[in-house]
Amino acid sequence: MTIRGNRLAIVLGTLIALTGIAFAVITRPRTPSTGPSTAGMARSMPASVGSDPVGPTALEQAMKELDLIRPAPGKLAEDFTLTRANGGIFKLSEHRRQVVFVNFWATWCPPCREEMPAMERLFQRSQHGDLVMLAVSVDADPKIVTQFLNEQHFTFTVGLDPKMELASTYGVRALPASFLVDRQGHLAARALGPRTWDSRAAQALVDGLSR
Repeated sequence: MTIRGNRLAIVLGTLIALTGIAFAVITRPRTPSTGPSTAGMARSMPASVGSDPVGPTALEQAMKELDLIRPAPGKLAEDFTLTRANGGIFKLSEHRRQVVFVNFWATWCPPCREEMPAMERLFQRSQHGDLVMLAVSVDADPKIVTQFLNEQHFTFTVGLDPKMELASTYGVRALPASFLVDRQGHLAARALGPRTWDSRAAQALVDGLSR
């Protein structure tokens, strides 16, 4: 498939995903409140899960809450080398023994832009070195990416994939799409569509994969 064909497929896939999300929100049944708000109860719980034991059960629960897809066990993530938006090179295999979060996005994708602040918060809470975060832009014009980043000031790494070669390698068909690689280089999980990456479940996921 040509670059133009790949880009059109991703744009159409993103539009279809957006339509599905909008329909789900509109048709979601509303449950009347019959007692103390469960949201309020949730807010009373500790915000950090870093000190909680994170075992296989907690990791599975986090993946379930985030509605993540688990690839076949032992599947190695495809290695790649990518140009960074601020210069330099990012190579996946150089980050073994760290959890790597790879997110595919574009400046023209509203859900992508909306989930990036949550990604930043997750990254900031993982500054002890266990998490490497790479946001891969599939924008055709890197100048647009630079302008967007100058306005946002994210601290995680941003890579450029203008020909969508890496997106094609990872089978991306809609944006945003996220992949988590464990410390041994195995593909541990993937998310199709936006997620609340600053949630307790997301932190539990990173903590669990870091062990």
